[in-house]
Amino acid sequence: MKHTYPMLTAEEAAALVQHDEIIGFSGFTPAGAAKVIPTAIAAKARVEHAAGRPFKVGVITGASTGPSLDGELARADAIKFRTPYQSDKDLRESINAGKTHFFDMHLSLLPQYVRYGFLGELDWAIVEAADVSVDGKILLTTSVGAAPTFLSKAKRILIEVNRYHPKELLGFHDIYEPKNPPNRRPIPLVNAEDRIGTQRVWVDPKKIVGIVESNRPDEIKGFTPASDATTRIGQNVAGFLAAELRAGRIPKSFLPIQSGVGNVANAVLGAIGAHPEIPRFQMYTEVIQDSVIDLINADRVSFVSGSSLTVSSPTLQTIYSRLEAYQGRLLLRPQEISNNPEIVRRLGIISINTALEADIFGNVNSTHVLGQKMMNGIGGSGDFTRNAFISIFTCPSTAKGGNISAIVPMCSHMDHSEHSVQVLVTEHGVADFRGKDPRERAALVIDNCVDPSYRELLWHYFKLTANGHTPQSFRSAFAFHEKFLETGNMRDATF
Repeated sequence: MKHTYPMLTAEEAAALVQHDEIIGFSGFTPAGAAKVIPTAIAAKARVEHAAGRPFKVGVITGASTGPSLDGELARADAIKFRTPYQSDKDLRESINAGKTHFFDMHLSLLPQYVRYGFLGELDWAIVEAADVSVDGKILLTTSVGAAPTFLSKAKRILIEVNRYHPKELLGFHDIYEPKNPPNRRPIPLVNAEDRIGTQRVWVDPKKIVGIVESNRPDEIKGFTPASDATTRIGQNVAGFLAAELRAGRIPKSFLPIQSGVGNVANAVLGAIGAHPEIPRFQMYTEVIQDSVIDLINADRVSFVSGSSLTVSSPTLQTIYSRLEAYQGRLLLRPQEISNNPEIVRRLGIISINTALEADIFGNVNSTHVLGQKMMNGIGGSGDFTRNAFISIFTCPSTAKGGNISAIVPMCSHMDHSEHSVQVLVTEHGVADFRGKDPRERAALVIDNCVDPSYRELLWHYFKLTANGHTPQSFRSAFAFHEKFLETGNMRDATF
């Protein structure tokens, strides 16, 4: 039986959402995130609060979203809990103030947690779409994320049909959901470009209670140009991979690349694409950024699989103006597939992610500033790092004008242990941990990766303790952090 869906305003849609309900929103980065309905929900929350009535909702997304979702809801104090990842300034402040409950999660786990019922029942799925058929086939826009799972598990569905995105996106998505145990089977994907699912998400049309029309671009922030430090990091990564090729540890045809998000990631991808010894390659990643599109245009990347098309408005318009040129070169999948450990291990992916800090033994903190304040979350870095062919972490060696060393005696928070991190790269050089014990790792990091102004201090720390497989001093392990909190400069640390 076919349906005609009620056409609603954003305010009418928001009026249907009640206090304490749980919502699964589309969005993996601001790409494909719902926009007008969450903004209207935030406005409703302000009215309810002004009247002395409680109004907060549980917010689950694929990853981070845009200011019209996370930002508006956070400023309206309308978020009861949030998972699995975020990057909004106002939401971050609410989380670190203890006003919003936030639990950090590996992105590959989020969809199955929802299906298993670990996060409670979903009252709503609110998703952005380029088109909806009368029989319940939904064409998503610039991301997939966890939207298919939200749509299948939610009791009711609201859809933002965003006319900014063309219906000609049909063919750029590959929707596949694994079954739950004990009925789960191997994911039938053996090459980055394999298609294993459907082009649209199919739902029971009776669950769709309304459609809100909009015409809003994705709220993608631009990245700053490469600095001298990020350029050198990129060159060091590219040089390391070229050396692995020469040594025969990477096959001559190369392997798929996964890259994190941000300025360092853009610089690294640019350097890999420019290196004369690195052949044309594929990417199997989460977020497709401007730099990836540049590499496709230059024919340095032959194919890219991701979960979101997180590009600037000019780049997206370029893509939309000649979609046929990217057909067969670019594919969007659910995050459960783009980040799936089974696939990462099978394809032999080279993972390249960014660290907030690392310690001299190879442990990495990618989430908490000074071990206390949540920055964004672990995202998909753990999904790839633990299962990669080669796992690489990059970071500038210092921050805050040199007053913070990104390399410390002991990480103030650990997201990726020395058992998973294989290579660390800064603007100063490369530390290859493979086959090295903790003492050898420490020597490599201090000599190759640490800023010269911190090397003597870290050598002094390393020599404090003679005994143990991993020589740590409980008394001095956090001296860098303590001194920064006291004086604003880690160089003042004493042991």
